[in-house]
Amino acid sequence: MFQGETAITIDDKGRLAIPTSYRDLVERECGNRLVITYNPFEVGCLYLYPMPVWEKVRDEVNKLPRTKKTSRLLQLKLVGAAAFAEPDGNGRISIPASQRNAVGIEKKAVLLGMGDKFELWSEQAHHAQIRQTLGDADLGEDLLGLAL
Repeated sequence: MFQGETAITIDDKGRLAIPTSYRDLVERECGNRLVITYNPFEVGCLYLYPMPVWEKVRDEVNKLPRTKKTSRLLQLKLVGAAAFAEPDGNGRISIPASQRNAVGIEKKAVLLGMGDKFELWSEQAHHAQIRQTLGDADLGEDLLGLAL
């Protein structure tokens, strides 16, 4: 289970260091293998999936009918853009330049543990998301019972 928010610095070679608090978990639960791909729902964000979770997501997305535009777009953004990443001896992974450039990740980014995966946000996009608030009109019946 990944959770928490960490400010991350991307080095000149496009690498980020996985926070030390996650390194054992990534090694144990993911076989030290992650998959980096686009977040198809939000601008400025990449998904980092553990390999076992990724394989299930990939298979479900690939089952979608290719005759539908939304299915093709999901397949393009998730499966077509997927890149494998294995932490080096210092716990660093390389983020492909094409992905960094497409979502606007430069030197500073934010890594969020989101349960079964990480989200890697550009600093600007993350700030924009955090500044948004939810109002009563945004809450559907399924959210009203949450004890936050």
